[in-house]
Amino acid sequence: MLRRRFDAQVSQMTKLEPQLTHLNAAGDARMVDVSQKEDSDRRAVATSSVVMHERTLQAILEGDVPKGDVLAVARIAGIQAAKQCANLIPLCHPLALSSVEVAIRPDADLPGLVIEAICKTCGKTGVEMESLTAAAVAALAVYDMCKAIDPMMIIKSTRLESKEGGKSGEWGRGESC
Repeated sequence: MLRRRFDAQVSQMTKLEPQLTHLNAAGDARMVDVSQKEDSDRRAVATSSVVMHERTLQAILEGDVPKGDVLAVARIAGIQAAKQCANLIPLCHPLALSSVEVAIRPDADLPGLVIEAICKTCGKTGVEMESLTAAAVAALAVYDMCKAIDPMMIIKSTRLESKEGGKSGEWGRGESC
């Protein structure tokens, strides 16, 4: 079922944009020219998970990690990362972000943390990479803050959950993280 839905979404996306836009006619990398696009409101949501030992999760939630407030540091790291996306990923356009939110919630079933990053802008290109970067860097910050007590943590499932705006409109994974 999930595979059919994925294939249908890929098929729909390739109808809208059948070529790789970051390559010129010779196959060389280039930054896409977005100057002719209309500005539109854009929003993207990405998630990432950090799986850890139950005791590590408990220490985070109780504020008992030697390096300090893990959740606050991870939120700030994610926000800073979204703002630096064009400096980290070579072909990303620099964007004037209007909003970056990073929410982190515990998940006892992992056990660990689920990070959700939401980026918004009004512009000519989307904020998918900014939301993915925010989620990934927030997860890295969690790892950095806790590696001394749990070096076996695993960062996994960094993925785009949804996007809105632009020519391709809305897209959503359609399942919870």
